[in-house]
Amino acid sequence: MRPPLTILGLESSCDDTAAAVVHLPVSGPPAILSSIVADQTDLHAAFGGVVPEIAARAHAEKLDLCVEQALTQANMTLGAIDAIAVTAGPGLIGGVVSGVMCAKGLSAATGKPLYGVNHLAGHALTPRLTDGVEYPYLMLLVSGGHCQFLLVKDADDFTRLGGTIDDAPGEAFDKVARLIGLGQPGGPAIESAALNGDNRRFAFPRPLLDRAGCDMSFSGLKTAVLRTRDQLVKENGGLTVQDQCDLAAGFQAAVVDVLAAKTRNAFASYPDAAQRSLCVAGGVAANTAIRSALETVASDQKASFVAPPLALCTDNAAMIAYAAAEQSTLRSEDDLKLSARPRWPLDTAQPAMLGSGKKGPKA
Repeated sequence: MRPPLTILGLESSCDDTAAAVVHLPVSGPPAILSSIVADQTDLHAAFGGVVPEIAARAHAEKLDLCVEQALTQANMTLGAIDAIAVTAGPGLIGGVVSGVMCAKGLSAATGKPLYGVNHLAGHALTPRLTDGVEYPYLMLLVSGGHCQFLLVKDADDFTRLGGTIDDAPGEAFDKVARLIGLGQPGGPAIESAALNGDNRRFAFPRPLLDRAGCDMSFSGLKTAVLRTRDQLVKENGGLTVQDQCDLAAGFQAAVVDVLAAKTRNAFASYPDAAQRSLCVAGGVAANTAIRSALETVASDQKASFVAPPLALCTDNAAMIAYAAAEQSTLRSEDDLKLSARPRWPLDTAQPAMLGSGKKGPKA
């Protein structure tokens, strides 16, 4: 029987500096005792995207403060922590290095065990943290930098069924929002504009729907929006507010259709199980239209639909602490030779997916 565990988690793979304390009792659900996230939105706003050098410097400045706040919020001391977990990849290497070095220092100073965690594993295991979902389950990780279908069979057993071969959906949302003159972040801006738009006005493509499997592509869709925008500007001298709304609605509808269709394909690889679950994590999961379409697919497949709260779908350290706790019974702790990894596929039986998005390298 595993003893109770209280783990301090650190996350710094992109533009959120995070620390959290998670407690796993011998029996019963895990408890998030604290979760601190310091975002860098204002630091990168003028650049239209995350600047890796700025992000890394901000992580180095904020990590110790976030750790202190997380311990205070949890009403705990560092000495009372059982282990330290940190994102060791994949991600923007400067940020990952900042987190790994901070975690190594804490481990060396306290003698506490150190666990390097795959950032994607943190997302993939979040439905167990929040909802106690049983293995195996189907996971759609859909965010600014990653988009993968995973069959999660254990805390260290992931089969990648497919993913994006170019832009991740969140990245595409940001780019399209900039193209049509909407604000950032692009996801909420496009969703808001689409509410007043006609999604049938423009015939945007649904890439790879004619191909079997679960791989996706959003780069061509983004280019189609660009060409349509340029044609409107050429004909009318600019974009009207209605043009923006219709472009947003048409783009969003295309993304929804692709994700829904590829999710149906993913269910073909789901093994027989008494309880089937479709889980989704990542900031794009907050989009109402996408969530509604995925819920419909899950219902059609007679599967439950699980989407953790938004604060635990986006980057956070609670998921890293929890992933380390689950994996601690399956592997040894790491030593001070733990390395930061810009690329780190969950499914090591397959080659890493190529490409590099705004939120970091694909894995």
